[in-house]
Amino acid sequence: MNANRHETSGPTRTQQITLRGPAELADALPFMLGFHPTDSVVLVALHGEHGRFGGRVRLGIPGSPREWASTADHLAECLVEGGTRAGARPDGIVVFLCQDPAPGETGRRVMERLRPFAQRLRTACGALDIPVYEALCISDGLYFSYCCPDARCCPPDGTPLALSGTTVMAATAAYAGVRVRGSLRDMKARLKPTGGPGEEGQRAALDAAAASLVPRILEDPEGRERTETRERTLTLAREILRRFANPKTPKTPKTPKAPQIPKASQPPKTPPTPQSPQIPQIPQIPQIPQALKDPKTPSHPSNPTGPTIPGRALTDTAEGAATDAADDALITSEEAAALILGLQDRITRDRAAEWMEGWEGTAALRLWRVLARRCVAPYQEYAAAPLTLVGWTAWSTGDEPTARVALGLALDADPEYVFAQLLHQACNEGLDPESLRSCLRSERDSRTAPEQTSSASSRRVRMRASRSQGARPALGRAGRQTGARDRRAAAGVRPGGPATGRPGGGSPQHGGQRGTRSGR
Repeated sequence: MNANRHETSGPTRTQQITLRGPAELADALPFMLGFHPTDSVVLVALHGEHGRFGGRVRLGIPGSPREWASTADHLAECLVEGGTRAGARPDGIVVFLCQDPAPGETGRRVMERLRPFAQRLRTACGALDIPVYEALCISDGLYFSYCCPDARCCPPDGTPLALSGTTVMAATAAYAGVRVRGSLRDMKARLKPTGGPGEEGQRAALDAAAASLVPRILEDPEGRERTETRERTLTLAREILRRFANPKTPKTPKTPKAPQIPKASQPPKTPPTPQSPQIPQIPQIPQIPQALKDPKTPSHPSNPTGPTIPGRALTDTAEGAATDAADDALITSEEAAALILGLQDRITRDRAAEWMEGWEGTAALRLWRVLARRCVAPYQEYAAAPLTLVGWTAWSTGDEPTARVALGLALDADPEYVFAQLLHQACNEGLDPESLRSCLRSERDSRTAPEQTSSASSRRVRMRASRSQGARPALGRAGRQTGARDRRAAAGVRPGGPATGRPGGGSPQHGGQRGTRSGR
C-alpha cells in the first residue's frame, strides 16, 4: 500500500504490506484515510492482479433509505471516472460502511439495517463491470462481512477490531510515517463552535463588529474604508501569528527556577504533561516484514482473543483539545470578530492565504481553526472563509485528511464558495499544491517589490540630504560616527530581509492570491 499517494509507485519508494481477509482490511481503513471514519460510506479502488489500493471516495451515510440508490450510483461512478481520468480504471472495489449504534442499538442491528445499502453499492459497481471483492460494516468496535459466508472467520455477531497499535498494519504505517488523526467526528469538532459559556460573548462581539463595520463600507463608494479595514485586518492577523509563534515570550521573566510561583499561573502547560509519556508505543517497528498486498487471498484469519475495544488512538484527540484551549485563550472575542468579518473580503482572504508554509503556515493553521470555532450562530455562513483557509494551509503543509474535512465543512457552510470548491476538487484529484504556492509567492513578490524600491530610494535621498547640510565627510576620526551612519542605523531592516523570516524578528510576509475567485 502506498503510504503517500503523491509519491511515485515503485520498488524503491513504495511501502508494501500484504492484507489478507476482512480483519486486516478493517484494520487498514483508518490508515488509508488518515482518520477513523464515522457515519461514512467508503469505496476503495483495487488495481492489478494483486489488488493494489488506488483511489477512494468517502461520503456521509444518507439518513433516509430513499437516498441510498442514487448515492450508490453516484459514488460508484465517481470512483470509476476518477480512476479513468488518472489512467487506471479500477479492477475491483472494497466497500466499507462505518456507523456507530444509536442509543439502544447493537452493532449487529446496524449491520442489518445497512444491508440493503451495501447490496445497492454492490449492484451499482457491478453495473459498471467492476466486482466488489469485499463489503464490510464497522460498528461498535466490531466488523461484519456482507460477502464472506464462512461463520468461522466472519460470525454473524461480528468480530472485534484489533487493539490500536497491535497489528502489523499499524506498526508498518507508523514506520512509514502514516498518522491517524483520531475520528472524523473529532476532527470536525475542532472546526465547529463548542457551545460553551463564552459563545454568548462571541455573538455579542460579532454583532457589535458587524454594526460598526458594515455600514461604513457600504456608505463609502470610493472604497477607502474597505482598504483601511483590509490593512487593519491583516495587521491584527500578523500580530496574532506572532502570538502563536512565541506564546512564552511575555512570561519568560517569571519562569526561572522560582518555587514560589503558583501552578495556576501556567494553565496551558498542565494538560499535555500527563499524556506525553503515553504517546509512543512502537518500539518493535524496525522488525516489520514487507510483502505484496493481495486482498483476494481466500484465507480469513480471525482476530486473536482479547478485549473488544475498537482500535482508536486517543492521543491526537486529547492533544488537539489541549492545543485548541490554549489557542482560544490567546485571542479575545473582539479580535476574533474583527478577523472573521475582515476575512469576508476576498482580497483580504487571498492575501492571508500566503501564510502557507514554515512557521507562518503552522501558526496560521491554528489561527484559522480558532476563527472557525468562533463563527457562532447566526454567523455560521461566515465560517466558509476561515474553514477554506484551514483547508488550504493544511493541504499546503501536507495534511490532506484535515484539508478535505475542512473544505467539506466550508462547502457545508456555503455551497457556493468558489475558492473552497476549487481547492476541494484539486485536493481530491491529487494535484500538487506547489503550483498554487508558486502563484501566491509571485503575487506577493510583485506587490512588495515596489514597496522595497520606494523604501530604498527614500533612504538614498535622506543620505544625500545629510551630506548637503554641511556634515563632515564619512572618513571621521576613529571612535566617532557620522550623522549619515546614525541615520542608516536608524533606518532598520530592509523589508523582506532576514528579520521577517523568523517569528519575533519582524512582521510575517503578507500578500494575496488573485484571479481564482468570483467575488468570494
